[in-house]
Amino acid sequence: MPGFYSWQDGDLLLRVYLQPRASRDEITGPHGDALKIRVTAPPVEGKANRKLQAFLADQFGVPPSGVTLQRGHGSRIKLWRIHRPQRLPEQILPPA
Repeated sequence: MPGFYSWQDGDLLLRVYLQPRASRDEITGPHGDALKIRVTAPPVEGKANRKLQAFLADQFGVPPSGVTLQRGHGSRIKLWRIHRPQRLPEQILPPA
């Protein structure tokens, strides 16, 4: 299991390395002990965090209210809690 996520009571705890001001929103893969995600929003006034929250909600099939920033509001490394994800991106799926 990669070191950038863990499970707690049905919720997914996901460590993310955020790259703001990217050309598109995408998961690029592991980055140290985090999952690197690029978003188009700039890192001002919480815009990148809100964009990342919406992106994670879409990727995991939950409403935006089901994605909570636990740590790292002003940092590139963030810890997100995804409440009972309905689907998993390929970077999170267990090996077949």
